[in-house]
Amino acid sequence: MTQSPPAEFDIADMTWPPPPYLSPVPPVTGEDGVRRFEGVTYATKPGYRPRLLDVQVPVGEGPFPAVVWIHGGGWLEGDRRYPPPTVPAALLHGSVLAAGLALVSVDYRHSLEAPFPAQLHDVKAAIRYVREFAGVLGIDPDRIGVWGESAGGHLAALAGLVGPGTPDGAALEGTEGVGSGETGVLAVVDWYGCSDLVALAAHPMPPMPSGVEFPDPYEALLGGTDTERPALARAASPVTYATGPHLPPFLLVHGTADGLVPYSQSEVLAAALEGAGGEVTLEPVDSADHIFLGSPDIPGIVARSVAFLARHLGSTAL
Repeated sequence: MTQSPPAEFDIADMTWPPPPYLSPVPPVTGEDGVRRFEGVTYATKPGYRPRLLDVQVPVGEGPFPAVVWIHGGGWLEGDRRYPPPTVPAALLHGSVLAAGLALVSVDYRHSLEAPFPAQLHDVKAAIRYVREFAGVLGIDPDRIGVWGESAGGHLAALAGLVGPGTPDGAALEGTEGVGSGETGVLAVVDWYGCSDLVALAAHPMPPMPSGVEFPDPYEALLGGTDTERPALARAASPVTYATGPHLPPFLLVHGTADGLVPYSQSEVLAAALEGAGGEVTLEPVDSADHIFLGSPDIPGIVARSVAFLARHLGSTAL
């Protein structure tokens, strides 16, 4: 006896090879009135896990400006759903939504899945996807900013600086997901991200706990041989592209006692942006380590970051 396929079965989903992206799944509206699109496949390719994003849309009439959140994890781990352990997800997500901004949280390929520039290709693909489906998502495609922490801060900076007009811009844009389209952004918030990977090669990694094996994050990100790696490091460094003339405003927030990514990394990027005529604010977090460990002012840091984005993205909730 032949069994009928379930009602939700669609033969169009069985094409091969799989399509490069999928349309947004229908949203779920919570008791708080926030519409949530969860687990949306913005890029897919045989041999790799689907790359997913979540969208949270504030209560009210859109379209809303949007913030693309990029998680950290040394490019080796991390998850779109979880900010660093020092920053409660409810605080981060709630602050963004309360400011009248949609929040787009993205996953990207880790470095042992694919070396750089795969991670930037994925971020660019996510931005293209949001613009392609802006009407469905309730987002204003002309008002998008990026915000990342640690490895995600590095990728946010690159997303704001790299475009078709920059050196090797086409190669860094990639063709993942929605294969072409505008990926420029109006503002960048970079929490303690790397900006000069050439300099970081000489910065020793903190010792790992006994029995813990952790690959060198820079070697894993860059790939290549020892001879090739300096050129690869320059290509992956935001300072390489901080040359103008059309630079989005930047907010750099960094702990002055960061033992993993030195505070000087943000100083170098701030100086490069200022030298190119860009608008940049460098906010030191006194005596804080990586992920703002030791800071008593996490809510204030989040609030100032959200206010920066809301101002530059033109949120009407201000």
